[in-house]
Amino acid sequence: MDYVLVVAGGKGLRMGADIPKQFLPVGGKPVLMRTLETFYAYNRDIRSILVLPRDQQAYWARLCEEYHFSLPHQVADGGETRFHSVRNGLSLVSGPGLVGVHDGVRPFVSQEVIARCYDLARTEKAVVPVVKVVETVRRLSGGGSQTVDREQYRLVQTPQVFDIDLLKRAYAQPYAPSFTDDASVVEALGVPVVLTEGNRENIKITTPFDLKMAAALI
Repeated sequence: MDYVLVVAGGKGLRMGADIPKQFLPVGGKPVLMRTLETFYAYNRDIRSILVLPRDQQAYWARLCEEYHFSLPHQVADGGETRFHSVRNGLSLVSGPGLVGVHDGVRPFVSQEVIARCYDLARTEKAVVPVVKVVETVRRLSGGGSQTVDREQYRLVQTPQVFDIDLLKRAYAQPYAPSFTDDASVVEALGVPVVLTEGNRENIKITTPFDLKMAAALI
């Protein structure tokens, strides 16, 4: 069985909006609905679990009624950090199978990237989509800075897809501040992750500029 945990715990502070960024409309529809629809288009049988702060769940239910959004999904409580949110979502997942973890505000991941991540994870167990760094990168040190070789770096996207049992073992570990994404939690077990090509349009909508980009992509 394949699952996707769509994690949407943002408060929208960088967006400067009155409502959390995952609920803002893009092309006439809340971002979060577009994200869930993307995974449903990939696999109509995928088990979708939406991880939302408890105080946002009633608002989400009202949005679903307003937009007649009826795609099947379960809702899990968000936690203090992303780590705790994913752990809560995993409580609704049972193996064997695969589970992807995806940012709720990334509605433009391509079908090809989703399929490649899940297909690779069936054998590789831990797969992360990435894109090349196209700008020059400088590293700060000792009050100065130096240019670094950008070919040695990649920008990480989601969905990050894992064997269910592996990810559950990873999230049984105590929380650490170094856990910035799911791959870092898995790597703490000593398990390597496999990188695959993401898509440049798979932006994370967190600022007003990102919202303009999203409207253009629609």
